[in-house]
Amino acid sequence: MEFTAGGRLEVRITPSDVGKRVSVRRRAESADGAAKFTDTVGVLTSWTGGVLLITRRTGETVRIPESSLVAGKVVPAAPARRRGMPAASFEELARVSARAWQPVESEQLGEWVLRAASGFTRRANSVLPLGDPGIPVDDALARARAWYAERGLPAYVQTATGAEGTQERLCAALAERGWEREVTAELRTGGLAPIGDLDADVRRVRLGRSVDEPWLRRYQRFGVPGPHVLKVLGGGPSVWFATISGESDVPAAIGRCVVDGRWAGFMAVEVDPAYRRQGLATAVMAALARRALDEGASAAWLQVESDNDGALALYEGMGLAVHHLYHHFRYSRSS
Repeated sequence: MEFTAGGRLEVRITPSDVGKRVSVRRRAESADGAAKFTDTVGVLTSWTGGVLLITRRTGETVRIPESSLVAGKVVPAAPARRRGMPAASFEELARVSARAWQPVESEQLGEWVLRAASGFTRRANSVLPLGDPGIPVDDALARARAWYAERGLPAYVQTATGAEGTQERLCAALAERGWEREVTAELRTGGLAPIGDLDADVRRVRLGRSVDEPWLRRYQRFGVPGPHVLKVLGGGPSVWFATISGESDVPAAIGRCVVDGRWAGFMAVEVDPAYRRQGLATAVMAALARRALDEGASAAWLQVESDNDGALALYEGMGLAVHHLYHHFRYSRSS
């Protein structure tokens, strides 16, 4: 990382750069007393009282004493988009992915949306903040905590980091106010046609418009599936369910796809462990992609947790690249 000007290290950032993406180098003492240097890249979310807060792409906030800085500079807002990836803003993808996980009930709070579905999936039971709530942030968060408490639910806020227009400053504000980051996942995008062209035995895949009992038996993300589960899974502009039968009444593999204009979102792709490494996930994805292409979609997106190594390798091989990361923060501090 190049910090020098005329061969000298320089700190070329100031408090006026709060909100910008920066790269800094700081000095830290090692165990043997020798000086060592650590680099941090992220959004400068505050600079007060001689302390910088930098929120990384992962959602982690790093506190850096101003006195330890040896170099710093502003860097581009986001990494360059990989060639062939569909152009999309964070806000567009946030709205598209939200429509694929529609809540049972919601309430508008300025440009925030409070969403609830009796606790089934955080994506349908969290605040979606896409602008100004219309009141001070502390008041908005108090309103959200009360709204979820009335429904017997924990209060979550869904945020994003790592792309232009994402919410690093809100992540830092939540952490300062006692909200803890519980889950981090990647939102990946790519071309849809390459997925539809995958070499897979799609003849084994049965597609349908509604979820059935066998599909639900494979999708073990709840106890007894109540009406709220069926409503969330069936909600969306154009929803398709994929099933590959196994040797029992539980499918060998399943998947779900929501077609929304140019976008096809893939989710709930699950394979019985006894059937893994047989290309079933690829077959499910290819069959759903071909149906989405028939409906006029051209781009793909999906969400995958950052520690799911097997799924990450599969999707990377399909040409799906990280657009941004998203997080769910849960309120944990007593009011």
